Amino acid sequence: MADTLNFDLVSPERSLASFEATAVQIPGSEGDMTAMANHEPVLTTLRPGVLSVNAAGGVSEYVVTGGFAEVTAQGVTVIAERAMVKADVTQEDMDGIIAGAAEAVEKASEETQEAARKVQSDVAALAAALGLNAA
Repeated sequence: MADTLNFDLVSPERSLASFEATAVQIPGSEGDMTAMANHEPVLTTLRPGVLSVNAAGGVSEYVVTGGFAEVTAQGVTVIAERAMVKADVTQEDMDGIIAGAAEAVEKASEETQEAARKVQSDVAALAAALGLNAA
């Protein structure tokens, strides 16, 4: 199809997805964005959130905790710090993500404190969006 783009999602553990998509909704650190075929090239950092991918077979959703997304006219490549199929995320997974964000705030220098708190806030919002506890 002419109106599709290649979608690839990888994390340090494995390649999570690779297929043709019609649109990819990306939780960018500067705001959400949707990439479609023939999109202008852009490289963005990810915030903790839900990555939604529309394809012929329906919508696939993944939870990402950070990383990068490279968008070109031909496709989207997401390199995530951590990525999981949204439906598979448990409270235990979320507790680990929350603990990691809290530890990052504790270890942050004065210069990086604001960014670490922003990530912690994004993690709390992600937990709420998933219907999980953020405490």
